[in-house]
Amino acid sequence: MRAAVLFGVTACCLGVLLPAATGVTGVSQVEKPLPHIDGVLQLNKSNFDRALRKSTQLLVHFYAPLSGDGQRVTAAFQGAAAELRGSGVTLGAVDVSKEKELAKQLNATAPPPIRLYLNGDKHKAVACPVPKNAASILTWLKRRVGSAADLLTDFSQSKDSEELLVVGFFKDLASDYADVFYAAAVDLPDVSFAVTHDEELISKYDITHNVVLLLNKSRVVEAYKMVPKTSKGDLIAFITVYQMEPVTEYDGQTAGQILTAPVPNHALLFINKSSKEFKQIHSAFHSAAQSFRLKVLFVMVNVEEPRNGRLLEYFRVREGEAPLIRLVNLTDHVTYHLPSDTFDTETIKTFCQTYLDGKAMPKMQSEPIPEGWDTQPVKQLVGVTLEKVAFNPDKTVFVLLYLPYSQKSRALFPLWEELAKAVEHREDVVIARIDASANDINLSMYGSYPALRLFPALYAERVVDYTGKQTVKDLVKFLDKEMEKAKQNRVKEDEDRKKYIEAMKAEEAKNDNKTKDEL
Repeated sequence: MRAAVLFGVTACCLGVLLPAATGVTGVSQVEKPLPHIDGVLQLNKSNFDRALRKSTQLLVHFYAPLSGDGQRVTAAFQGAAAELRGSGVTLGAVDVSKEKELAKQLNATAPPPIRLYLNGDKHKAVACPVPKNAASILTWLKRRVGSAADLLTDFSQSKDSEELLVVGFFKDLASDYADVFYAAAVDLPDVSFAVTHDEELISKYDITHNVVLLLNKSRVVEAYKMVPKTSKGDLIAFITVYQMEPVTEYDGQTAGQILTAPVPNHALLFINKSSKEFKQIHSAFHSAAQSFRLKVLFVMVNVEEPRNGRLLEYFRVREGEAPLIRLVNLTDHVTYHLPSDTFDTETIKTFCQTYLDGKAMPKMQSEPIPEGWDTQPVKQLVGVTLEKVAFNPDKTVFVLLYLPYSQKSRALFPLWEELAKAVEHREDVVIARIDASANDINLSMYGSYPALRLFPALYAERVVDYTGKQTVKDLVKFLDKEMEKAKQNRVKEDEDRKKYIEAMKAEEAKNDNKTKDEL
């Protein structure tokens, strides 16, 4: 009996210590390791949650295989993975071209492309800046959990560096100023940062506390005096802009830097670098740029460089038209043209200041009116006919704004023809299209293209953006709905117009009677 009890206790203990039996064999299945390439987990819908459970810190790169940034960041991830082995930080990658459902679930179809998931929580990811290399990733991970005190530097032991160094001079490293400075350092892992409260150094540069200096080989590039309202964004904008030259040449390496710069206003000089006037005009452009740092980003575009063809096409610039200067705001895409053939410093500065003061007139471009433009089911509009057609109070006008070089735009052409045929019996409806790259549009309809916009039959100049399904059925349904709304609004418009006309007639009659009495 005692032997039987001991056997039962032993069996019970073994049951606790050994894996639970599964199936006939009585042995549990060993979990397969997650697939990886050079230490970077290859994640998909079926294994993403498992990777989250196994990692306290999971840094994930959501990438498209053919993008330039995607390839560079992939190389950076693989380099960082080797350094982070055994650190508690796991690196993973998701190919969004294949894992569309997962990307949508994680809201990763839009920036940021790199996210840090902590303790298995996939709903509160931390955005990571896009790194230049593996060192950037390691720096960001280190700074993210550090403080300003970690950047304390003994400048008596440091050597001059070829790279830009951002130095914060703070009396109190626990101050709000130091916190803002460190927050900027976290978001700029590709930049070297340091802090000091060395009084000798402060005296050397003839500055006070709470000042940020940009140094290159101990030479001051620029100084920034922090004030109580200085934000992290303000400091990042200052550092980012002064990292760049006053004039940046547009090319494959600088394009990303230019487009992501925190200054939305860009002055573009289109010029042939081999022309006789290049040196003189570039010098004037460079001199003007010094007066507008943090307000306008100055960019030079070489028109004889074949790889700049897409940019020239976007701005409708032909090589023979250079030199010319355009100002553009990347938020609303409105373009302004220097109204002068003189390219001296003062003319350029006056143009930029007029633009910043809101007094510059936007450049209105229009293609020639094509012959027979209104005889086809889809009317071909240009800049000079758009407003006249679109704002006809007796017609409902549905317009496709497209870019001719965009595959996404061209894919809508057959649909637009089908829509035109579906409503061709309705005399109060016009289906039209316009090349948005060839015609500047002086209406509140800027944005990404292609775009579908409806102009209701009203006296008021109203524009309705269509974002629904791209089928004839849904387009017609939307058209009918907006026409019914406009019909109701038109009744009120007509009543108001009638009252206004009657009031004007009454005022005229009153004035006429007054004049007669005076006579």
